[in-house]
Amino acid sequence: MNEGLLVILSGFSGSGKGTLMKRLLEKYDNYALSVSATTRSPRPGEKDGVDYFYKTDEEFQNMIKNDEFLEYACYVNHSYGTPSAYVDEQLAGGKDVILEIEIQGALKVKAKRPDTVLIFVTPPNAQELERRLTGRGTETAEVIAQRMARAVEESGSMALYDYILVNDDLEVCTDELHALIQSQHSQSSHQKEFITTICRQLKEREENKK
Repeated sequence: MNEGLLVILSGFSGSGKGTLMKRLLEKYDNYALSVSATTRSPRPGEKDGVDYFYKTDEEFQNMIKNDEFLEYACYVNHSYGTPSAYVDEQLAGGKDVILEIEIQGALKVKAKRPDTVLIFVTPPNAQELERRLTGRGTETAEVIAQRMARAVEESGSMALYDYILVNDDLEVCTDELHALIQSQHSQSSHQKEFITTICRQLKEREENKK
């Protein structure tokens, strides 16, 4: 069994990356979502080990000391991190693990694990991004302006990603994302076990002919 790939999705707020990830998991069965650890309390309906791994501040700090995170950060007085053990367990089982994190965290993971595939999700143009943010109907004009300003900053890091995925049509984009990830499996760097096996088989056949 080939080991799975670690794939990171990032993108502007309003790019549709969350919906895209959900559709990918609905449509194809070889993917697993990374489960983050957090120090915040569970919300109603959330389950430990499914939505998050819930940790005390002390437990989280111990995980940092023991280098148990691929990346971690603090947001609004709570800590969030990606546990290496859970990701590695899924990868060893042949699953491609999808991780949705922001640019800074994505680059940290890429530095630790160069084989990680970084994909940046974007709408086709700035006008569409603003239309989607406005269309949510859940945010004020001030918040939308802040998100658009942040998108300007984030756009400067797009070139650091391996792939840019334009999310114009959900079904088309889902299939493109799946094809992109699967194509990575054919790269020689991900086929070392197969290469070793077929080289050994060919040598054995030649030796048996002697």
